[in-house]
Amino acid sequence: MITFGPLTRALALAGLLVSAAAAIGPAMAAPADVALLKSYIGEWRGRGVLIGARQESVVCRLSLSQGNQDKVNYNGRCTLAGTNLSVAGTMAYVEANRRYEAVMSSNATFNGVAIGQKRGQNLLFNLRERDKDEEGKDLNISAQIQLSQEAIHVVFEVIYVETGDSLRAEVPFSR
Repeated sequence: MITFGPLTRALALAGLLVSAAAAIGPAMAAPADVALLKSYIGEWRGRGVLIGARQESVVCRLSLSQGNQDKVNYNGRCTLAGTNLSVAGTMAYVEANRRYEAVMSSNATFNGVAIGQKRGQNLLFNLRERDKDEEGKDLNISAQIQLSQEAIHVVFEVIYVETGDSLRAEVPFSR
């Protein structure tokens, strides 16, 4: 079993906060699409569990605010076993692509773009990336972020390609 180092745990924390993103081009969205994004503006808090070689508690904060044009900016921070992770970015409905997009950057060298879909009054973002850990081993990274009414639920997983060992985190957020 692999013991997950600080960078791998930081990657996991970055995935937890990818519920929004970093610099998308001009977005011309329908008023309902913009209103749906803006309905999540506010302060969010989450507490969940990270499961890997051992189980650890994760505590997160997320702030969503009005961005330029029809964008929503976010800043977030998670703490896990003395490790802090910060992420920032922007999410928007991009009319040219006819979809929601969230782009993020973090202090853990993790950057990504999540594609969102509207399902009823909910938004569901999916992110799939491939990266390397601090030892150069290949990782498959996936995140699913569901924004629904008064909750945000994040599920994040890191899988070592060579061994199949995994790290999984689930954090529900509320206002």
